[in-house]
Amino acid sequence: MSETLHDAVKIGIVSISDRASSGVYEDKGLPALQDWLTRALHNPITFESRLIPDEQDGISATLIELVNAGCSLVLTTGGTGPALRDVTPEATLAVAHKEMPGFGEQMRQISLKFVPTAILSRQVAVVRDQSLIINLPGQPKAIAETLEGLKDAESKQLVPGIFAAVPYCIDLIGGPYLETHDDVCKAFRPKNAVRTAQQ
Repeated sequence: MSETLHDAVKIGIVSISDRASSGVYEDKGLPALQDWLTRALHNPITFESRLIPDEQDGISATLIELVNAGCSLVLTTGGTGPALRDVTPEATLAVAHKEMPGFGEQMRQISLKFVPTAILSRQVAVVRDQSLIINLPGQPKAIAETLEGLKDAESKQLVPGIFAAVPYCIDLIGGPYLETHDDVCKAFRPKNAVRTAQQ
């Protein structure tokens, strides 16, 4: 039996930081996103990476550019707190066709298990055309925690990460069929939405 071919996917990853984009310090967001997604997905991935400052119009323009370039998923990191320069959620909502509030709610629930300041985070997720755009936290450790969720010492899932719902969401908006490595993050789909080996 021939091996199942996995759909190719284009993913936009955007790190939003005044200081990193101007070279004051090294950006750690883009490598963290690329590393996690490469570990999590069976699919062949083309990454579209952007490192940009905390400018609302520029963030919105970048998100639109990535959606128009065919990115089925766009993940941002940075700029989601209450500081004056933190405008990523506003820039994301400005380009939304639909808001997906469950993602932000679950991210804060996960992060609250680690730090009480998680209630200060304002991450949002939206759908634009056939793309899902999600704001993630700024720290690489928090990025992995919110995507993967919480596991116990035996790697049993205690709290689902948000990425478990991403593949089915992308199915519903007409994107490629994302397949995850279960040991990193097991995607959830209703039985009737699971692709069989022959398809």
